[in-house]
Amino acid sequence: MSNTDAFLDAAQALLGDRGLATDPDLLEPWLTDWRGRYSGKALALASPASTQEVAALANLCSEHSVPIVPQGGNSGMSGGATPDASGDAIILSLRRMNSVRRFDKDAREITCDAGLILQTLHETVAVEGLRFPLTLGGKGSATIGGLISTNAGGTQVLRHGSMRTQVLGIEAVLADGSIFDSLTPLKKDNRGFDLKQLLIGSEGTLGIVTGATLRLLPAVAERAVLWAGLDDLRDARQLLLLAEKMAGDELEGFEVLPLHSLRSVMDYNPNTRAPLQGEHQWHALIELVSDAASVEGLPSLAEKLLETAMDMGLVEDATIAVNEAQAEAFWAIRDEISPAERAIGPAMQHDISVPVARMADFVTATVPKVEAAFSGTRAVAFGHLGDGNVHFHVLAPAGTPSGEWEETEGKAISAMVHDEVTAWSGSISAEHGIGQMKRAELGRLADSTHLAILRRVKQALDPQGLLNPGKLVPDEG
Repeated sequence: MSNTDAFLDAAQALLGDRGLATDPDLLEPWLTDWRGRYSGKALALASPASTQEVAALANLCSEHSVPIVPQGGNSGMSGGATPDASGDAIILSLRRMNSVRRFDKDAREITCDAGLILQTLHETVAVEGLRFPLTLGGKGSATIGGLISTNAGGTQVLRHGSMRTQVLGIEAVLADGSIFDSLTPLKKDNRGFDLKQLLIGSEGTLGIVTGATLRLLPAVAERAVLWAGLDDLRDARQLLLLAEKMAGDELEGFEVLPLHSLRSVMDYNPNTRAPLQGEHQWHALIELVSDAASVEGLPSLAEKLLETAMDMGLVEDATIAVNEAQAEAFWAIRDEISPAERAIGPAMQHDISVPVARMADFVTATVPKVEAAFSGTRAVAFGHLGDGNVHFHVLAPAGTPSGEWEETEGKAISAMVHDEVTAWSGSISAEHGIGQMKRAELGRLADSTHLAILRRVKQALDPQGLLNPGKLVPDEG
């Protein structure tokens, strides 16, 4: 019996028919990332039902030298959950591990399995008047484990921080099958390195997140969602500073998008209506929130903010959502930008960040520079102005077929964008991770000390290199 057959027999015995699939038709949906950029092969799809089964499976993989590719909702943007073409690895899905283990509404904490869907978490805590302060467009498929592994951001980072801030405790299975249990939240714990923070954002290369304890906040009593049309992105920067000054902690989100993105969404979804009359080169989507104590003052705050902005010449036109349905419609425009642009044709998407104070200047300078260097392309920047996270997309010339362009001119475009970001003291990955898409670029652009530390940590925790190989950590040389 071959090593592969022996492994699969042992895995089948461990996980049962529900826990291990080898049928090619069952594997097919899991072998390609949601954008269709990366495809691979796998020995099997493993779906353990408990942390103990994950640990036993990891130990089995270690004994047989079988790589493991953890996969959450398969909604990542960097190819970080897709196996390579060798077919040697198994895909590990925690979709069967989707339970709430503990919910303490008084402490505002919840402990759950890593396979729990973000939207389900939102709905679960809302029943008790609480909320989990992280959301994103893929909330219906994104899992808690995936969000932790990529240190996801979303639209509320401005006020509440990324996933790293939301995690109070973590449970993970390491490469040798041992279980790291740090689920109990402690306000003070000075026993050396904060190992849970090491695992957050490691993209499954250091350990498999199986559970987490997360912080919760009181539900929002009321919100005001504002839409403003502007002439220049630099005016949006000044509008953000004004909003921070006038609203303080009541400022929950601040997003910007260009006219091109609004038009793309309206073409993609004919039911979408433009929030404002006339055309504006830039748009700002602002959300203010209040608790029960300050709910009465929120409408006047929203109106005063826009009046002041107009008096300062920052805003050409603006409106405030009149009800929750319109507020959701405003946010739907923001959430549909990526699928709308995907429908247009090939594009190189860059999830980058620059210092917050320099984001507007970076976009203003870099968009024409890229378009001039690559004839026929269209550069589109949108995102979280409040935290400096720019989604910088470069669309291929009209009529370009998908496939070859991304691997030729597209790669040259990405190299230029990453060079520009680095020159502006930014990061080539803000919230979507490195995965396999940016691994070589990280190796090219990161300083040698940074890379040496990444490699040493990986070697220490995963000496066989079995956890999500080919992702995040660049090869030497």
